[in-house]
Amino acid sequence: MSLHQSKPHDAAPLHVAGTARYVDDIPTPTGTLHLAFGLSTVAHGHIDTMDLAPVRAADGVVAVLSADDFDEMPDCSPSVHDEPLLATGTVHYVGQPIFLVVATSHLAARKAARLADVSYTEHPAILTYEDALAAETHFDDGPRVWTKGDVDDALHMAQHRTTGQIDIGGQEHFYLEGQAAMVLPQEAGDMLVHSSTQHPTEIQHKVAHALHIPMHSVRVETRRMGGGFGGKESQGNALAIACALAARATGKPCKMRYDRDDDMTITGKRHDFRVSYDVGFDANGVIQGIDFVQMCRCGWALDLSIPVADRAMLHADNTYHLPHVRIESHRLRTNTQSATAYRGFGGPQGILGIERVMDDIAAHLGLDPVLVRRANYYENGQTTPYDQVIEDSVIDDITARLVETSDYIARRAAVDTWNAENPILKKGIALTPVKFGISFTLTHLNQAGALVHIYQDGSVHLNHGGTEMGQGLFQKLAQVAASTLGIDLADVKITATDTAKVPNTSATAASSGTDLNGMAVRDACQTLRTRLTTFLCDHFAIESVMFDNGMVMAGAHKLSFAEAAKLAYEARVSLSSTGFYKTPKIEWDRVAGKGRPFLYFAYGAAVSEVVVDTLTGENRILRTDILHDAGKSLNPALDIGQVEGAFVQGAGWLTTEELVWDDAGRLRTHAPSTYKIPACSDRPDVFNVALYDVENIEDTIGKSKAVGEPPFVHGASVFLAISNAIAACGDTYPALNAPATAEEIMNAIARAKS
Repeated sequence: MSLHQSKPHDAAPLHVAGTARYVDDIPTPTGTLHLAFGLSTVAHGHIDTMDLAPVRAADGVVAVLSADDFDEMPDCSPSVHDEPLLATGTVHYVGQPIFLVVATSHLAARKAARLADVSYTEHPAILTYEDALAAETHFDDGPRVWTKGDVDDALHMAQHRTTGQIDIGGQEHFYLEGQAAMVLPQEAGDMLVHSSTQHPTEIQHKVAHALHIPMHSVRVETRRMGGGFGGKESQGNALAIACALAARATGKPCKMRYDRDDDMTITGKRHDFRVSYDVGFDANGVIQGIDFVQMCRCGWALDLSIPVADRAMLHADNTYHLPHVRIESHRLRTNTQSATAYRGFGGPQGILGIERVMDDIAAHLGLDPVLVRRANYYENGQTTPYDQVIEDSVIDDITARLVETSDYIARRAAVDTWNAENPILKKGIALTPVKFGISFTLTHLNQAGALVHIYQDGSVHLNHGGTEMGQGLFQKLAQVAASTLGIDLADVKITATDTAKVPNTSATAASSGTDLNGMAVRDACQTLRTRLTTFLCDHFAIESVMFDNGMVMAGAHKLSFAEAAKLAYEARVSLSSTGFYKTPKIEWDRVAGKGRPFLYFAYGAAVSEVVVDTLTGENRILRTDILHDAGKSLNPALDIGQVEGAFVQGAGWLTTEELVWDDAGRLRTHAPSTYKIPACSDRPDVFNVALYDVENIEDTIGKSKAVGEPPFVHGASVFLAISNAIAACGDTYPALNAPATAEEIMNAIARAKS
């Protein structure tokens, strides 16, 4: 029985040895051509002239394509067809592709792409929230507003009231493997696409659309990615389309990968947000009414900004019951990279907004922030701002356990004593909870397929619609197959995601990879197990069959699984089956903001302790304790690894990972030298992670819960612990903004002292 057991990542030995194969490692056929984009150097303007003669004359260049070479410009957008492959007259951000170079080598293509002579008539660039509001550049036909109860009356009647605002920066995905694609032309105009993508079916669709051929003529294969984090949900479209177009034009295999600074300059980031609030509460900190305004910079094109902003609204409550609430969301178009999916998909931004509110209330009343949080926690039976009934809340029990195991009360007292005695180094501690909704909010995406073969030697071939990006999805699904068929895990072969095997797949996103694909795999395996059972019952004239540990008990007959498979094959029993799953119970009206968008919620809590140097803004995470709800974990080792990694990435988002654009709209933090992700030394000195091992109340695979995105929010405990340390510098709530860089910490210290 391999389900619910810790097993190593299926490719762990390959990762350690450096032999795991990614797109750029696939051996290329002789004559493969390499591509690079020429990029806009202005944030907003019209292309007056573009002299590409020097590019065409460069060494190794085979072809150069611009908008003039297309009767119809192919579209790269995952949503409303507003992202042309190459700019068509007007450019909208610094780094937008304006022409395409096809050359004999990667280096030749990159060098040539820099030789173009382009002149522009520049237009004013919209870069800030204020710019966008003034120009009324809203997506989604203006702000979206959801309400519950009577907010104005609740605020008016509240015993206490405060207002505030927090700016929340974006985040670069910084996957280890950059964007990459390779396309091999096939006979009859077909295309085989290797893509580093979380969404093979979307790549298939966009390539087919660009070439004006049916989807059945495009096959997309993805064995693994070297990280994705949402950045490969839609951002890989341009590379695959470009390679496919060049492959058709030249008849040669074509390959494209972005160098790191090109990748950071071209691709979208996490949406940055500004969250303002007006909150009324009683003497215990219980919220009586709250009015939120969320603003997010979406960049130049729509991409996935609408569902991202929706999810931020859906998580504006986090773990707290808000009886009277108004949430106003502005989705603002700016002349920057088109912001895109990033782990949490807007949820972390919404959650950080309400967590700031909780700390502000606690500071206003002089209470321990944990008491304020627990006073506002949901009870089962209460409803969210969008009217979903809470049925599975375990957050109070998680908090109680974590307070005890982390020794929070004694440590908080010790922090207060330290701060009273030390004028320079200030310590801070914070506990933050998370409630994260699990399902795609676009209902039709909540489906998955699988294909399972049993060969006559008893070995099993498994394919499904999910993609592996390091999270261990393939190993978990192999465990599902092995457990369902009663065989050893080693007998299950994990194969590349392939649109020719499982069609119409959803992106591996929204923490849904295991939930959806696991159920589809189980469905296929149950079908096969039923076929084998029916055959063996007829063959041996018995009434029941048992499958366990690689053996099949058919009445008095004991066979190996391989022997049973061979018997079935010789009797002409089909040993191949598809599987399918669609998430039940969900029903959602995004315009009204009402319904049940999520099948269930994942919960968790974290306690972090930090120290801040008030003379420099330098800070360190001293200790973090996390208790996270993964339901009945399918693989505890992999899930704990996901929690650890998510926490560090979340802490990086809120502390060191600062995106900086200059006044001309140029991204200045476009390389590892200027953009700081957490290093190994930035992890907590003491790092305790445990799983809250309680079954999911919903019928998920093995009663587990999703664990990709929810633990990302635990990084908020570091941010609020830093805020707590800064608060010890003065009497004014410091209103720390994110990321809490050294400069922002120093600014917040000045605010606290004022």
